[in-house]
Amino acid sequence: MKNILYVTPEAAPFVHTGGLGEVASALPGSLNSRKQKDVDCRVILPLYGSIDPKYREQMEFLGSKKVRLAWRNQYMGLFRTTLDGVTFYFIDNEYYFHRDRLYGELDDGERFAFFCRAVFEALELMDFVPDILHANDWQTALVPVYQFAVYRRSFTRTVFTIHNVEYQGRYGKDMLGDVIDLPADMNHLVEYGDDVNLMKGAVECADIVTTVSPTYARELTTPEFGWGLDLIIRRNEHKLQGILNGIDTKSYNPSKDRAIEAFYSWRKPAGKALCKAALQAEAGLPAADVPVMAMVTRMVPAKGMDLLVDRMDKILSEMDIQFVLLGTGNPEYEAFFPGLQSRHPDRAACMIRFDSALSRRIYAGADMFLMPSRSEACGLAQMIACRYGTVPIVHQTGGLADSISDCSLGSGNGFVFSRFSGDDMEDAVRRAVQLYGDKGNWTALVDHDMKLNFGWKKAAEQYVRMYGRLEGEQ
Repeated sequence: MKNILYVTPEAAPFVHTGGLGEVASALPGSLNSRKQKDVDCRVILPLYGSIDPKYREQMEFLGSKKVRLAWRNQYMGLFRTTLDGVTFYFIDNEYYFHRDRLYGELDDGERFAFFCRAVFEALELMDFVPDILHANDWQTALVPVYQFAVYRRSFTRTVFTIHNVEYQGRYGKDMLGDVIDLPADMNHLVEYGDDVNLMKGAVECADIVTTVSPTYARELTTPEFGWGLDLIIRRNEHKLQGILNGIDTKSYNPSKDRAIEAFYSWRKPAGKALCKAALQAEAGLPAADVPVMAMVTRMVPAKGMDLLVDRMDKILSEMDIQFVLLGTGNPEYEAFFPGLQSRHPDRAACMIRFDSALSRRIYAGADMFLMPSRSEACGLAQMIACRYGTVPIVHQTGGLADSISDCSLGSGNGFVFSRFSGDDMEDAVRRAVQLYGDKGNWTALVDHDMKLNFGWKKAAEQYVRMYGRLEGEQ
């Protein structure tokens, strides 16, 4: 039995802001549900104040300790609960985690340095001895560093997964003594240029570094996609592996999803038309038999927003198509899309907010799903779209390249453009609209996409093999 402690700053359904939160529940659940029963994967995360009381009421208090963080000695409480076959541990400290939001605080570096220290101290309160500590993104990057430089637990190995290399945990060097508190001869592990870079330290110290798609793993070694860490990643390329994420196919299931207008499946597809009509009505669009193209996204440059600003007016003026967008992000984009709606009131509906239930109604009701990302580590939305019979239109990058292939030549599951440009995005949308007019072939494509299996089983097996190599078993 391999014991894995999955260290994460968030995990659904307790608290999550994006893909990492979904992965932090789905992957451990998939590992634990395998027939072989040779992995016990548990999860540890902060006990945020925003966690629903219904979950808090189910938690068992395991004990408390003091955690030293440089000159501080801070309280740490440890709680435990079990959900869907996975044990979750929660690190309690109200000063650091009883706040309105997970990230974006001025003391984030201190908060998550405390969390990483607390993970090691919490091990003494558990009836669980992990063979592998699996850390994720910059918030937990100090776990491999502390294991290598401070705790040195015998027979404990570390994995570090990069979900988004753009956010690296960069701080001034005053953090070294005031917060991080490594032995003086180990400070070089997190120093990078004139800064402290926590992700750099994790890449250097972890036994294996993974990321969330094979293509993204290759991209990270290049200056274009490495965001200044490409030199460090190339130096550690021998321990880099890309494993494509999956999606929770039980949660994202149009035949059982109570958030949508009508149930449907590839066997009984009629409900999708009802979902489309309901989405058009909710979005204030005419109930026309034209393709509905949708986006559910963060409005940031990495998601390709500049291409939309450049081309959406032209696309909506020249093509018989409707466009639905849901998301929040940078102010300049949040300002652009209501203007787009006002210029094309019968063709565009833009909802500037976060709404999980509405996102599901969009997946179910749209015909096409646009993801023109400049970079995309993995992406889950394109897989969810396929699950709901909504054909993806994507830029060929990262996990989009690994999960979506172009169907223009008769095979594939979506429409792909390889060059990040407005012309190429517009061409992909035009090809999708043309195929939509061929009802027989469009129906066959939708049927094909809904039958695809983007579940976690394949990825879980790859993780098990990776853990096995780390333990010297394979």
